[in-house]
Amino acid sequence: MKKTSIIFLAILMGFTVGCKEVKKETEQKTTESATAKEAVTAKVEVIKIELEPKSDSNVSGTVTFTQENGVVTMVAEMEGLTEGVHAIHIHEKADCSSPDGKSTGGHWNPTLQPHGKWGATTGYHKGDIGNFTADASGKGSITFSTDEWCMGCGDETKDIVGKGVIVHVGTDDFTTQPTGDAGGRISCAGIIK
Repeated sequence: MKKTSIIFLAILMGFTVGCKEVKKETEQKTTESATAKEAVTAKVEVIKIELEPKSDSNVSGTVTFTQENGVVTMVAEMEGLTEGVHAIHIHEKADCSSPDGKSTGGHWNPTLQPHGKWGATTGYHKGDIGNFTADASGKGSITFSTDEWCMGCGDETKDIVGKGVIVHVGTDDFTTQPTGDAGGRISCAGIIK
């Protein structure tokens, strides 16, 4: 009887160890699947557009939008500017056909807020990016990141695809309605996939 009990106990232990190994292997495969799924979900999207001169300026450059993990980062690099501070905004349409850039419409403002500085408690347009400084050689750049934009998601309050980027001749004062008194439009690009 003792021999039978010992054999039974040995079989039971072997079965338990085997089950733990199967469970461990299953958990490892589940973790690997979740990691692979996250890698697919964390897909990076990039839209790079060319700025074209408007209003008889020589301002050109590139704007690159990168979407990753729910955040859109904009990097704009410009040249041909006058030295000093200039405003940059997202406007309603990706239409840069007019010589003065006004074919892009007004600032992109899908939430119907007053014009203001990004993040202000008093409100701001989704297109109110802000100001940047051009150096003595006429070059300027700005980097801006937000989770309030998306690229091609279809949410009318977040989707920047189909909008326009405008560089202004002057500075955004963040208070004058509805434009910030930033002056003429000297460069334009449509945000198109």
